[in-house]
This record gives sequence, C-alpha cells and structure tokens, in this order.
Amino acid sequence: MDLHFGDSKPTDDERAAVDALLGPPESSWEGADRSDADLRWARGGREARDRRDLLLPGLHAINDRIGWISEGALDYLCRRLTVPPAEAYGVATFYAMFSVRPRPATVLHVCTDLACAAAGASELCAGIEARLGPGSGVSVERGPCLGLCERAPAALAVRAGDPVRTAVSAPTTVHDAVLAASTPDAAPEEPPAVAAVPQAGDPSLTLLRRVGVVDPSSLDDYRAHGGYTALRRAFELGPAGVIREVTDSGLVGRGGAAFPTGRKWQATASQPDHPHYLVCNADESEPGTFKDRVIMEGDPYALVEAMTIAAYATGAHQGYLYLRGEYPRALRRLEHAIAQARARGLLGDDILGQGYAFDIEIRRGAGAYICGEETALFNSIEGYRGEPRSKPPFPVEKGLFGKPTVENNVETLVNVLPILTMGAPAYAAIGTGKSTGPKLFCVSGSVERPGIYELPFGATLGELLEPAGVRDGLRAVLLGGAAGGFVRADELDIPLTFEGTREAGTTLGSGVVMAFDDTVPLPRLLLRIAEFFRDESCGQCVPCRVGTVRQEEALHRIAERKGAAAADDIALLREVGRAMRDASICGLGQTAWNAVESAIDRLGAYE
Repeated sequence: MDLHFGDSKPTDDERAAVDALLGPPESSWEGADRSDADLRWARGGREARDRRDLLLPGLHAINDRIGWISEGALDYLCRRLTVPPAEAYGVATFYAMFSVRPRPATVLHVCTDLACAAAGASELCAGIEARLGPGSGVSVERGPCLGLCERAPAALAVRAGDPVRTAVSAPTTVHDAVLAASTPDAAPEEPPAVAAVPQAGDPSLTLLRRVGVVDPSSLDDYRAHGGYTALRRAFELGPAGVIREVTDSGLVGRGGAAFPTGRKWQATASQPDHPHYLVCNADESEPGTFKDRVIMEGDPYALVEAMTIAAYATGAHQGYLYLRGEYPRALRRLEHAIAQARARGLLGDDILGQGYAFDIEIRRGAGAYICGEETALFNSIEGYRGEPRSKPPFPVEKGLFGKPTVENNVETLVNVLPILTMGAPAYAAIGTGKSTGPKLFCVSGSVERPGIYELPFGATLGELLEPAGVRDGLRAVLLGGAAGGFVRADELDIPLTFEGTREAGTTLGSGVVMAFDDTVPLPRLLLRIAEFFRDESCGQCVPCRVGTVRQEEALHRIAERKGAAAADDIALLREVGRAMRDASICGLGQTAWNAVESAIDRLGAYE
C-alpha cells in the first residue's frame, strides 16, 4: 500500500489534538519523535487499521483545535491510523464544516436555506460581510439549513481552540451575528427547547410531554416523570416480546421511508452473524426539519432509554448516535445524559441488574446531507466518504462494519417508549389504521407561531396550520422539505398520513411543513432547492451528479427567459428529473426533482 506521505510536519497544537484522541504514538511508524531505528520493522499496523473509524473524530479534533486541517496535521493523523493520505483527504473534503485551506479560527455559518431565505438571509449575509470587512478574523460561510427553522434567520459561530467554543444566534440580526462571532462567550443564551413547542403544557401530548417540564440535565427528574418505566417493561417482556409489541403497534419509520419498525428489528435480531449494532440517525439535515433537535435538547434521557430498548430487542451491545455537527447544545445535553446513565447503571455492563450490557458512543457529523441516508451514515462512521452503498445486502444483514445493524431516527425511537408504557393496542388506536400513533410536524415559514407540533396521524393540513397562525396571502405549502412537494393554498384538507399525502400526489416525508405567502419569490425558492441538491450530491452516480447541475442551470435560464425558450428548459427539466428518479443510487437523486416538478405542475410557477 503506497501511503504517499508528504514532508509537511504537524504543529505542536495539531499533534496535541490528535494525541488527545488517540493517545501518544508508540513508534516512529506512528509519527513519534524518536530515532529511525524502529522504522526497520512495522508494529501495530493491524491494530491501527482497526481504528479507521476514528478518522472522522480525528478530523474533528484537528478542526476544533485549529480551525482547519493542514497537510501536516492530516499526514500525522494518517500515520496514526495507517490510512492512505489520499483517502483521508477525500474524507476531509467531503464535509462542509471542514476546511483543508487556511482560514480564520472563527467561522460564522449563516443559513441561507428555505426558511431563512424567506426571512431575509441574503440581506443578512450582505450586512454581516459589510460590517466585518476584510481582515476581521472571521470567515463568513453561507451554508445549508442549521436546523433552527423556527427561529429563522439563523447563524452558528464556531471559534477553534482548546476547548472549541460555539454560539448560536437565532433569530439573528447583523449586530447579534457579529457579536456571536467576535465574542462567542458573551453571546445571548439560546432560548430553552420548550420555546420551540407551542403546545407545551397540553396534557394530550405524548412524545413532547416532558419537554419544558423536566430538567434535561437531571436523571432523577426524568425518572420522576416516568423515565425508565419503559425499559423495565422491556426487561419483563424479553426481546421477542418487545419486538412483538412494536410490530403490533404499527409503528413505521418517521424519517420519511415509513418502513415498519417491528419488521426491521425482527430481521436484525434473527441474523446469526454477530455482533449486532444499533445506530441512531440524528443527522436530520432536511431543510425545514428540527424535531429531533428539540427532543435531544429538551428530553435527552428519553432517547438514551429508547436506544437501550431497541438494542436489547435486537441483540446489540454497542450503539452509535450519529449527531449532526451543527447541533452544539444537543451534543452537550446528550454527552451529559449518557455519562449520567452510565454512572447510575443504566448503561454499561449490567443494566438495572439484568445482566444485559449496552453502551452508546456519539459520533459527530460534519455537514453532509447525504449522511442522513443509512448506508452513507455507516460509511461515515467507518471513516470513509459518506457515499451510499448499493443494496442488497440490506443493513439488517450487512450494515455497520459489515454486521447486522438496525438504524432508526430519533423520533422513531422515542415512539417506542409510549408503545411499551401504554401497550400496543392503545398506541395503535391513535391515528389511522395504516398510520398509527402521534406524529411530530416541523412548521415554519409564513406562520405566526412556528415550532414543533404533535398531532395524531389523520389530522388535516389545515388543522395543523390553524394553531400555527398562517399569515394572510398564503400561496403554497411545502410538505416533506426540499425532497418533498408543494401543495396549493386551497388543498389544506389533505390528511396528514402517509397514505393520504400519497393519494394527494405529494409526500409526508419526515414531517416538514413550510408555509409561504405571496411575498416570497417562488422562482428564487426553487433555485435555492436546486442549489441545495447540487451541493449535497455526493457525486457517486452519474444521474445525480450531472442531473442536479443541469437542473440548477435550467432554472437559472428560466429565470432569465420567457416564452418558447423557457418551455424548452421546462421540457429539459422533466427529462433530467425522470433520469434522476429512475437511475440514481439513493433517495437524494431520486427526489431532487420532486419539489420543482410540483411547483411547475401544481402551482404554475413559471406561467
């Protein structure tokens, strides 16, 4: 294997950042500052290669400490892990939050996606750049959704150092964003998670009932409000009994695919190959989605308990929580919750004295929408580029590290708690026959009270938007986010179920509901969606890699031309869209045309 190491050396800070994660190097093979005598034979190569999955945490360690990843730092990390530098460079350049070029220690990420764009993100960015000016020591980066859509427009300041410091400003102004970037420690504190739950205090809530009621840092408070009742019930039922309850409840995945959760768990549990793994997908990067963030910030122990139950049912003893890198507060809350659960015997070698061992490790994403796809997420954890894998084999057979793996998102997992506490029949009685249970909806855009709303499946779009306070002049509603579809203002009677939205020619997706009034320029919105998919395509397959670029180019031309010329480009868009939908390897390319198509056909966007 030709590693192609260069002559660049890491700085003391870069070396310290890597060594803090991996421990000191043991030989010159790993970059130790010793004589070359021990270079005559290799030692520890196999063990180092087995730690390839620490590549992403290693890149985070360097980026957090320095602010960017130099050639010397990358080479040193590669020596420690025996990873070819060319491969590590491909991984480092895959993620938007990393930089392999020098940049200031402070980076201000300003969201320019759909909700923030409608709230004036372009003018905000221009004002910030004008205020800071050149030589300010702050790099302003316009980027995709930060998951703060209920508080648009939003900005995230990250200042490298030991420790790294972050500040979220949302809703932000030019003054507040510049303050967050210049003095992160002095920035105003974020509002509590309950501020994103307009229904807070409603006794009918199921999934959100503890948000704003319990102290998210207190395990005792969580247990005083019913915490860990579901896990005790799981131990009474046994693994097969838990899977039977989840199956009978009718629970399906809440990430958009709507696959039956019980079937997925049963398929994983029955695999003879071991070990089994559990992965929680907390990388919600769909523009307009922020429900998982609110749960993790407001009720983190619920997720820890739910992951423990899922692992117990499927025979897993190691769990990975893949958390998007733009959620610093959720990271702090979950790190604390996991440490407390471990200290109190609720994670570890003997949970609740039942002889069952399970633990959770957090892995941070670094800004890649595609890593929300389960197999791309596995590749990311393993230390490779976050590119989707071809299926079959499916994850329940060969998933993370080539072993049987069950993967669910945060909302899906926390639904398991009420299933076990109230029983499958009572849970299945909520909602409709084919879409059971409560559902979380992320409402943002042109509404007076944006936030997370919990309603039973079967409520109509109008019943959801009424308490949110739709503004006058409603023109369209985007369901499912950038990968979803638009509906007209006169279609608010659509039932919010998987089957109901499908029959209406749209999709429920992960629960994104973005309202847009007649002040929002629709062509500019569609162009932003096209830009998003172009940027987020991993480039692995031709239909998506080329198609997303052609889609954006056509929309640019349509914005400038009318009549027959525009009609030709619309015809081209349809042809490109069909090719992406039919031939792309994963859901990103398959859905990249959906919103644009629905805007043309349903809203007459370019008439």
